[in-house]
Amino acid sequence: MEKVRILEIKESVFANNDAQAEKLRGELKEKGVYLLNVMSSPGSGKTTTLTRLIEQLQEEMNIAVMEADIDSDVDARTIAATGAKVIQLHTGGMCHLDAGMTRQGLEGLDAKDADLVILENVGNLVCPAEFDTGAVKSIAILSVPEGHDKPLKYPLMFQVCSAVIINKIDVAPYFDFDMDKCTEYIHMRNPEAKIFPISAKTGEGVDAFAAWLRDEVTNWKK
Repeated sequence: MEKVRILEIKESVFANNDAQAEKLRGELKEKGVYLLNVMSSPGSGKTTTLTRLIEQLQEEMNIAVMEADIDSDVDARTIAATGAKVIQLHTGGMCHLDAGMTRQGLEGLDAKDADLVILENVGNLVCPAEFDTGAVKSIAILSVPEGHDKPLKYPLMFQVCSAVIINKIDVAPYFDFDMDKCTEYIHMRNPEAKIFPISAKTGEGVDAFAAWLRDEVTNWKK
């Protein structure tokens, strides 16, 4: 039987994306624009968290948001109500954004005057972690109802993130969620990850994350 030729393309695809991402990051540095990539499962509270964050920071800096979803403009409408500049990105079934898609989004957003651009990536804990978007930093949001073991089950997501928000702490008494274990598991994957327990619903803890991001944006512009 004739041997079938096999071409391994995964590495070259990632290498090309990494090169595009690094180029985009350099361009953003020159413009003084800080791009934050936000990843999580669906329903973790990404959009509500961003709304709270914008409320805390919008008087200090110009903020723009890219909302990525397979379909709908629900999240973009929610963000638009805060007064922040926003664009909805439809991925056409793709479960993640890469550097090329992020560039297209930035061009459509026309956010050259922004200090901070937030990319709300497509909701899942697998694909988005594999692709460098060109962001300065990536963060993950993990909600209490998802369970404290997610860093064990989805290691790459927590390895690539500089910070992890643990959301919905207001409902922690109703779930079998161990904050100490969750912190331990996150640091198993990434010892340097900053951890911010918050409730996007009540606003508890959001100020600490806002302070971290404020410092990030300030240092990026130096």
